[in-house]
Amino acid sequence: MRLDKFLKISRLIKRRTVANEACDAGRVMVNGRPAKASAQVKAGDVIEIGFGTKTVKVEVLDVRETTKKEDAKDLFKYL
Repeated sequence: MRLDKFLKISRLIKRRTVANEACDAGRVMVNGRPAKASAQVKAGDVIEIGFGTKTVKVEVLDVRETTKKEDAKDLFKYL
């Protein structure tokens, strides 16, 4: 699955366009490397997102095409 789509479905970033902008600005890293919005994400990958001064680091547990809001937290775990 594309990185920008995963960020939206997992609710880590609310909108796909915002996820695209974060990737373009170099604020999203996958497995320690800067990632484009089109990068493929799979279970086991570590995603790091910079929100201003705060950094969020998560491990991908599952990749699904769609999910309910209350189930979105099951797609990743915070590190």
